[in-house]
Amino acid sequence: MKKELALGMMRLPVDGSGKIDYNETNRLVDFFLEQGFRRFDTAELYHDAQSEAAVRDCVVKRHKRDSIEIADKLTSWRIPEEMTAEEFFQRQLQVTQAEYFDRYLLHSVEDKIYEVAEEKRYFDFIFRKKAEGLVREAGFSFHGTPELLDKVLTQYPEVDFVQLQINYIDWDSPSIRSRQCYEIARKHGKKILIMEPVKGGMLANLPAEGAEILKAAAPERSIASWAIRFAAGLEGVDTVLSGINTMEQMIDNTALMKDFQPLSDDELKALGKLRAYMTRIPLVECTGCKYCVPACPLELPIPGFISVLNNAQLFGKVKGIAHTYRWLTEKHTPADCVKCECCTAVCPQHLDIPGHLERLANWVKRNDL
Repeated sequence: MKKELALGMMRLPVDGSGKIDYNETNRLVDFFLEQGFRRFDTAELYHDAQSEAAVRDCVVKRHKRDSIEIADKLTSWRIPEEMTAEEFFQRQLQVTQAEYFDRYLLHSVEDKIYEVAEEKRYFDFIFRKKAEGLVREAGFSFHGTPELLDKVLTQYPEVDFVQLQINYIDWDSPSIRSRQCYEIARKHGKKILIMEPVKGGMLANLPAEGAEILKAAAPERSIASWAIRFAAGLEGVDTVLSGINTMEQMIDNTALMKDFQPLSDDELKALGKLRAYMTRIPLVECTGCKYCVPACPLELPIPGFISVLNNAQLFGKVKGIAHTYRWLTEKHTPADCVKCECCTAVCPQHLDIPGHLERLANWVKRNDL
């Protein structure tokens, strides 16, 4: 059974200077298409705002438009004050030279972005682009609560799909609540696209004991393949996005998706053993309620910092953690915490937030992030 695989143009191979390696990207794109896949996913901000140009040069210019599908995103926080959504969209069409977008998403919907989207009427804008024929399918990527997802899908039943962050480690996470978001999307009958099935590469870099559990069950399969098969095997999932950046990953991903086989009962039991092993690692029981953020005088992204700390405990120093940490610390680092304890006063879990931020700051220092 073939499932759709999309090549995420967010973590492309880079050269020694840190710029996108076009020669290697061309190799990946060509192999991807040769295996019968055709979906590419980009956004204006990816790769320091160079991803859309890479889509143009490595995909659009080198292949017939009807042989490829391009997804792009309305990234609301990247629209300058003097620019309209229309001007942002037209610039994306110009940079990618895509002529139209097969899928266009309101990017990274959560509480604050949803408020802006309502004020600016961004959903209506995307639907208008679809009516004009410049967008084939309209949807959104989501990073909020199940309650918000239910609200959005109730208010905008016209959306064609929703893109969710789902992986087997976060499936029952009290902060990310992947299972509940998935069930809401299913309740509304929406096509589901999955992003980050390998959790930014972290589920390809399990602790040795965890990896051994999976290798014992299926020694011929890659560790990453378990994550992709879990995500793709969920009912209602149309497409899985993978941030492939090596030919080894490309060969592995396309092979398992071209002749897709969902996890067997025995493999699901092995995954259950892995989850049980991972839950023995002590983590901060943050639910991601974000009550602490407005209480903080610096408005530190405390739930994000705690998520990084938990992932560091689970996976060690891997690229996905470093990438997230750099993104979270554009304004402040956890070391900037003034230990005023305003956050602890409002935390429903009564967490020692300043103490956890200090632990993260020490871990960052030890690992030279």
